[in-house]
Amino acid sequence: MIALAHLSDLHATPVRIANPLDFTGKRLLGWLSWRVRRGRAHRPEVLAALADDLRVQRPDHVVVTGDLTNVACADEFPAARQWLARLGDARRVSVVPGNHDAYVAVPRQSSWDCWSEYLRSDDGGDAAATFPTLRVRDGLALVGVCSAHPTPPLLASGRVGPAQLERLDKRLAALADSPLCRVLLIHHPVTAGAVSRRRALDDAEALRGVLARSGVDLVVHGHGHRTLFGQVPGPQGPIPVVGVRSSSEVGSRPEKRAQYHVYEIEPAAPGSGRRFRITTRLRGYDPATGSFGAEGERVL
Repeated sequence: MIALAHLSDLHATPVRIANPLDFTGKRLLGWLSWRVRRGRAHRPEVLAALADDLRVQRPDHVVVTGDLTNVACADEFPAARQWLARLGDARRVSVVPGNHDAYVAVPRQSSWDCWSEYLRSDDGGDAAATFPTLRVRDGLALVGVCSAHPTPPLLASGRVGPAQLERLDKRLAALADSPLCRVLLIHHPVTAGAVSRRRALDDAEALRGVLARSGVDLVVHGHGHRTLFGQVPGPQGPIPVVGVRSSSEVGSRPEKRAQYHVYEIEPAAPGSGRRFRITTRLRGYDPATGSFGAEGERVL
């Protein structure tokens, strides 16, 4: 059995004004949101409890589906990298960026490249990862898709883009006969109606078309800050799609309180019509104890 931990929407970095000229337009609105709401909701003590619980659970690999930062300031990216290092090195932690990591246009060399070893494919390349990425770990083929790009104020939508979709189609076709469990990592939801239009993946239909042709065994995402179970068509039947809550939300409302998932993956029984049996274990934060604990499970 393989255990894969899934975290998302950490918003792990404080927002500090080093240069007032940087805080104009959308970034100013984001800073105000962080001061009024987001900074109080996403708490370092929850992140500390999360790291502690992961050490106890000892998953084989950890994936983070974006939004490590808040408004993509230059000093947020090295700060987020320090937090990633608490989870483990790049051999056991994989990352894709989220919309907050592309809140405004920031050069790659001063943003995601700080996490390059957690992003890039096994086949190497330069420090700037080319998406989709492929990382093979512990019986898993982890395919990372980037849906993050800068958007105007009040929008948090995503886009994969035609070039990346074409590369993804080829990447997944090459994995079609692999015995590995193929897991697609993306920040924005793939299923229709999971979030509002202003926060949706603009080319989700095109991405679903790629998945219908080439297939994966599991899609995981964040962005919705809710627990979401869905599915999309695949070449051998429905593909499970799972969204995780923010993994750092202290929880003003129970349905928003921090969770992360552990997917337990094992070969499916003969005749089941699936390649793998995947059980999702939910681990949630309890403000009363300041720790994470079991909050149920679901077979996909």
